[in-house]
Amino acid sequence: MQTALYLRVSTAQQTTDLQVDGLRAYATRAGLQIVAEYTDHAASGRTTSRPQLQALMRAARHHTFACVLVWKFDRFARSVAHLLGALAEFQHLGIRFISVQDQIDTESPLGKAMFTMIGAIAELESALIAERVKAGMAAARARGKRLGRPATRPALVERIEWLAATTPLSIRQIHATVAGQVSRSVVGQIVQRVRSPSRDASL
Repeated sequence: MQTALYLRVSTAQQTTDLQVDGLRAYATRAGLQIVAEYTDHAASGRTTSRPQLQALMRAARHHTFACVLVWKFDRFARSVAHLLGALAEFQHLGIRFISVQDQIDTESPLGKAMFTMIGAIAELESALIAERVKAGMAAARARGKRLGRPATRPALVERIEWLAATTPLSIRQIHATVAGQVSRSVVGQIVQRVRSPSRDASL
């Protein structure tokens, strides 16, 4: 199985030697063929705008490999919403995901159960964020502040449009992948626009 490695270190002083050695050894034992390595140096796990991570996701969409192998979940993502979004996309693309230290393989029954649990946690996280936002808005109104919805970032709109056009994910699931970045109503509007019959007929 053609496999891509993803590695990340948080500071310029750290090395990926431990991750590389462990992943290559695991790939040999599991009969996985490493065809690409993506490494982000001095990159926070809390951001998705990592150059090599973005390159990996682009390659995945072109089916350059069939499996993504990481040392630990936290090397790949620190946000539950980001992890869920990536795993949902890998699932749609038919790409296997393995986290060696966490002993998670999305092709195994445990891995599939883990994916469901992550989805539930992301929904909870999304609901809590929504509650905090509502409470913050109510407090701001009480102080006499005028509130307005900021424009949705073009890159975020494009990501929602891509998920709506290329995956069977529901509005709720797509919203969970971008939790805290845009409201569910905005996600719903974008998804309905992309998936509307009138749009399909005009293509």
